[in-house]
Amino acid sequence: KQWYQRRVAITAGGLRLKVLRLCDEMQSLAKHGHFLPPDMQGLTEDQIEELKLHDKYEKICVPQGGSVECEDPIGRRSGKAPNESMAEVIMKTITDAKEGVSNKIAAANKSLTVKDVEDCLDKLKGAIMIVYPMKLPPYDPVQAEIDNCEDLSGTQASLEVIEKEHGSLWWAGKELMPEKTLEDYIGKNEKTKIIVKLAKKGSSAPGREQQMTEEQKKQMMAWQYKKQEEMKKLHTADDGDDYYNSKWANSGALKNQFQGIGNIKWGPS
Repeated sequence: KQWYQRRVAITAGGLRLKVLRLCDEMQSLAKHGHFLPPDMQGLTEDQIEELKLHDKYEKICVPQGGSVECEDPIGRRSGKAPNESMAEVIMKTITDAKEGVSNKIAAANKSLTVKDVEDCLDKLKGAIMIVYPMKLPPYDPVQAEIDNCEDLSGTQASLEVIEKEHGSLWWAGKELMPEKTLEDYIGKNEKTKIIVKLAKKGSSAPGREQQMTEEQKKQMMAWQYKKQEEMKKLHTADDGDDYYNSKWANSGALKNQFQGIGNIKWGPS
């Protein structure tokens, strides 16, 4: 059923965005440690001491194997980062997860199922459990994503997320209505490949896919430039006045030869 395919596509797309958000926050976690309490973020050490603020999770959220000092330049995280080996666990898992939900999968004519994305999500959660067995503060974006209580309000990410009930599929500038099947739009040929885009209900049709990739555009431009240079050379060779530069076209060649000045070249001494 088309309505079922729509829900699956929206679910997979939403989980994929979640994986990418989690990867970004885990990268910051690996570099600068856990999230500071909201009232301590962006403050200097003197300001924190003056206001008598305290991070109650500082002694709880200690990474496995201890921490190393690495100050967060924007003051969002504690600066107590995991050691090199634990940071490597996080970064390697991030790389694997990004590859698991990469656009290259579709380019290779492979499908990305909900289970595939969930597996990537489970790997990311497992890496956090290894490095931070005592968990992270509940206000840390990484922990919030893991607990499915992330607050995306006011962020760019909130504009990208589409709820199951508010999503629609588009193809060839047409919205695929849930009460119809794909056969109503593309016919009975089961081998037909179509590219469908997700959009929010009530929005205008999303932009069409590019006909050529960036690499194909570069190759075409290089080919056009080569052809243009070849045409210039042909045009010069076919020019009717080109023979004027030939020795046999010189009307004074015989006279110069008798006078012995046929091979004289002018130039600096």
